[in-house]
Amino acid sequence: MNIKVCGITQLKQLQQLDGLNIDFAGLDFQNDSIRFLGDKIPAEDLKESDFDTKKTGIFKDAEMIDMLDAIDAYGLDVIQLNGNENTEVCADLSEEVEVIKAFKVDGKVDIDEMIAEYDEVCDYYLFYSEGKKFDWKILSQAKIEKPFFVGGEISVDDAAAIRKIKHPDFYGININSHFEKEPGIKDMGLILTLKKALGW
Repeated sequence: MNIKVCGITQLKQLQQLDGLNIDFAGLDFQNDSIRFLGDKIPAEDLKESDFDTKKTGIFKDAEMIDMLDAIDAYGLDVIQLNGNENTEVCADLSEEVEVIKAFKVDGKVDIDEMIAEYDEVCDYYLFYSEGKKFDWKILSQAKIEKPFFVGGEISVDDAAAIRKIKHPDFYGININSHFEKEPGIKDMGLILTLKKALGW
């Protein structure tokens, strides 16, 4: 079980996540986000940092040059694409870093149809919802053949349900707002509580 914590805005908290053996830390480059990284962490400090936690830049329909510049300036390990990026964008980025293609699941959708054209051009999928959890059972019926994360309003109370997700390629969870003291400031105690509840 891998854990990805999104919306990190402090280098100290990135260090703490690394100390907790968290696998991925999301750094938000979407300038309309309340967790927008901006200049909160100097690029040089991030680039020179030595963490096992993978620094994941989060973008939505950004220009390729902006993403490539961020990879270089911040030393990003992974790019997460939250928009309508096509397969060409994913393929080009995959030559530089690992790529997570995110898909918003709203109601009943055909997961297999949603991901079909992306199978060859990214490393992971993320299935998420906004405002409420989607029915994770639909993933167990999908023919996903790539490691994937589940996200969207996950809290500590979901640990038991997460353990019940049955799919050979279920890779991890994406957590964010329910593990914050305020936007962009995480509650490390809650994250540790979740880890223990997951038996991890």
